[in-house]
Amino acid sequence: MIRNSLIAAVLAVSPLAAQAQATLTAETTTPGSTPHYIDTTLAAVLESAGVATMQITEGATLTNSVQAVAEGRLDMAPAPLILPFLMSRGIGPYSGLGPEKGAELAENIRVLFFNAGSAQMLGYFNSNPVEDIRNLEGLRIWNGPPRGAALTSGRAMIQLLSGLKDGEGYEGIQTPWPDTVSSITGGEADAWTIPEGLPSGRQIAIAAAGGITIYDVPSDLLNSELGQQIVAAPGHAPYSVPVEEVRKAYAGNDITIVTDDDTFDSFATAFGQIVPAGFDEELAYQVTKAFLAGEERFKTSSPRGPYLNMTFGDIDGVSQGACGAVQVKMHPGAIRAFEEAGHTVADCLRP
Repeated sequence: MIRNSLIAAVLAVSPLAAQAQATLTAETTTPGSTPHYIDTTLAAVLESAGVATMQITEGATLTNSVQAVAEGRLDMAPAPLILPFLMSRGIGPYSGLGPEKGAELAENIRVLFFNAGSAQMLGYFNSNPVEDIRNLEGLRIWNGPPRGAALTSGRAMIQLLSGLKDGEGYEGIQTPWPDTVSSITGGEADAWTIPEGLPSGRQIAIAAAGGITIYDVPSDLLNSELGQQIVAAPGHAPYSVPVEEVRKAYAGNDITIVTDDDTFDSFATAFGQIVPAGFDEELAYQVTKAFLAGEERFKTSSPRGPYLNMTFGDIDGVSQGACGAVQVKMHPGAIRAFEEAGHTVADCLRP
């Protein structure tokens, strides 16, 4: 169930709270996810800096949140970059908009900063093991929420591993994000594939019901033609972390990590923190400036902080999953903040 969280109420003890210049409405994913951590940390940073108060709705479906920002009904949301891409063409979850309206709305999206903190993985319970991750035929696999970027990435993962498509060789199971853990632990799925941050509170919660095994993408598959197409697909970015770091992140939990080399390799879900194009330029500048100044807080307030791949430096666009098929633009106020801090911003990201 979606629930509202007024972050300001938690942070009201801050002596700078009274200086807040604006109240921003935002939506994010469920607690324990990377977007949720980023948004709640951003709320704390903005409150401490006296820039703004964020009123955050948790457990939202980002497909809807992105459209709400594009329509100017919401100030801010974390956007998997595949969603503005799909919106701009009026396809996928935005097919109801049509190409013309979709393109018009997508033009109203601007990015403040980027991150790629979640890697696609495959998991299963050790009590019901998958004998071969390249042979998933006939299995029931949780592969995402009912629609959106995560479902697209989940389906791509299963196709890359086994060559199978959802409904053609395996049964894809989709439930809303808040029901993910209960659906998996309740026995509805034989395996699951989810884009996860490191460490993932969701995987730890699943493992509490019984030991699990998590796989990355085998090197030969990741380096195949299809693998490289998926890595470069709209909304994706490369992801690689030393496997010992992954195992260390899950130490103390009944979680086994399996890779074919010394790194956990996959494709990440590329995200941008978005606002409407008409978002006040000075406020966009102040928000981004506070974000950049809060780098240490973002990296140290959670064990997953060092692995968020957030843009605290130069932005070339390609590394962030943009400037290719995804043609999002940064907000001028955000560009000003990055350049004032001494960083470069690629021309392809300028409005």
